[in-house]
Formats: sequence, structure tokens, C-alpha cells
Amino acid sequence: MALTQKQRKLVTVGITLIPLAIMTVLVSESVTLYRLFCGATGFGGTTQRVSRDSAHPSMTTVKVRFDANVAPQLPWKFYPLQNQVTVNLGAEQLVYFEAENPTGQSLVGHAAFNVTPQIAGLYFKKIQCFCFTDERLDAHAKIKMPVVFFVDPKLESTPDGRDVKTITLSYTFFRTPPSPSAKDLARFLATTKPNPEHGKQIFGTVCEACHGLDKNKEGPMLAGVVGRRAGTVPGYSYSPALKRVGFIWTAGRLDRWLAYPQGDVPGAYMPVKVENPVDRRDVIAYLEEVSGKAAAAATPDAVPSPAPAASAATSPASTVGHGPAQPKG
Repeated sequence: MALTQKQRKLVTVGITLIPLAIMTVLVSESVTLYRLFCGATGFGGTTQRVSRDSAHPSMTTVKVRFDANVAPQLPWKFYPLQNQVTVNLGAEQLVYFEAENPTGQSLVGHAAFNVTPQIAGLYFKKIQCFCFTDERLDAHAKIKMPVVFFVDPKLESTPDGRDVKTITLSYTFFRTPPSPSAKDLARFLATTKPNPEHGKQIFGTVCEACHGLDKNKEGPMLAGVVGRRAGTVPGYSYSPALKRVGFIWTAGRLDRWLAYPQGDVPGAYMPVKVENPVDRRDVIAYLEEVSGKAAAAATPDAVPSPAPAASAATSPASTVGHGPAQPKG
């Protein structure tokens, strides 16, 4: 059936509006799409985000330099606490940046980042960074912020990457509107209350590949580790060094161990360090929580003792209980 002139005009308008609608959607989502594209390809020197370092360290080293900038609309001070580090490809590295808000109001910022040369973007892997979310910094606050990264050894197997000897990691903080979803940078203060939930996340990204809570893996199981004697988990083959130490795992001892296992116990096998003191504090809080649950599960409910004879003087009821079994590590 032939269309009327009015219907033809409506069809023409509809056909014209469809590309306009598509363009509007693309423009509104362009920042997100661009970030996704850059994150997947390393385009523009965009670094990659990963949950853990799964690479094997190489003997090849690369120098990593740090650059920090603040957009004019954000009155913060922001700078790296080290100008550069030399790292082995595949080896996890912790560095710090510091941000200061000298104003009298809480402000929110978001850090954009990239690396040069651009070829390095696909191989520069960040495990922990303040740049993943909007960040709130309170009035007159100064915060030291950790960045944990590694450079994938695959870099040296690419034609352009094998000649890369120096990488520059650059950040620029931009001001963003206040938002309930903005994270508080005060979480990086070692004086804040331990956060077992954050510790659980760190455990999942750093520890869980080698340690189970209730079974041995490459490392011994860790449920009940707090209060346990070192080197005594049944069925696990420890280093001779750790078998000899004989100490009990306390929060303080775990902190020293996680900071540098082979420095704390020379000859120990564990190669992984948790260099960030806030991460260590929270992981230990999580392990204390897990250990408390393990001890409670190992303790049967108290059983009342037989009632005293009627003629005897009444005394407080006693209980016959079985305390937690002596921890064996």
C-alpha cells in the first residue's frame, strides 16, 4: 500500500533521528568506551589492572620513573616519594605517592594515568593504586598512598619492547564533584582501625594463590595461624629454618614476617612480601578473625556438671569443658 505524503515525512524524520540517537549514545559513553579500549589494548600508554602478580621474575631490569601533576581546579599538593626505582621484570614493587589538601574543605579528585613509552602500557600491571576510584581528601590532611605494580617479562620478547630501558609512570589528579561513592584516602593511614574486610580482599589477591584457610597448598593452611607455633601444620613440608624457630605466631610476629619473610627468618622459602603496612595490618586482622572462628569451632559447648547433693551447701555450678586444642600450626 502506498504511503501518504505525511507518512513519508514521518519515515524520513525517523530515519534522520536514528543516526542522531546513535551518535548521542556514543558521545555520552565515549569516555567509558575509550577507557575500556585503552585498558584492553594499552593504547596511549594506559596501564593494566590485575589482581595479583602471576609472572616469574626475570633477571632483566628496567628503570621506572614517576611523575605527578595536579589540574588547576584541584588545590592539592601531589608528588612521588621516590623519583625512580629499578625493578626486575615480573617482580612486584611497592612505591608511594603523597597527597596533601591545604584547604579548609574536603575535596574529591580522580587520578588519570599513563606510562611512556606507549608500548609499555600493555605490560605495566598495577595490583594496587589510588587511581581506580574517586578519592576524598579531608581538609588539611596529608596522606601517603601506595602503588603496587610489576612489569610483565613479556615486554622484552616484543620487537619494540626489548629496547625499553626506562618507563615513566605519570599521574594527574583532576577535581571531581563530591560523591557518596568516593573513597576516603584516610584508609591508608596506619593509625586507622584495622579493617578485616579489606584484609580479606588483600588475602584473596596476594595470599590465596598459595595458601588455603583450611587446607595446605603451596603454603600451609592459615586458619588458626594466630596463636599457633610456627612450622607445625601437619602434612606440610616446611623449610628447616622455619621448623627450628619455635615461636608462636602473634600479630607482631606476623607483621615482621609479612614485611620481609626471608629477612625475618633467613632460609625461609616464602618469596612474597606485603610491603604496605596498612595491608599487613588488615590481613592480620582478617587472620585473627579467621583464627578466632577456628578456635571457637574446635571448642565443644560447655557441659554442666552433675548437681550437688540436696544436703550439701550449694556452690556455683562448674562446667567440664574442653578448651581449644593446643595449636599445632
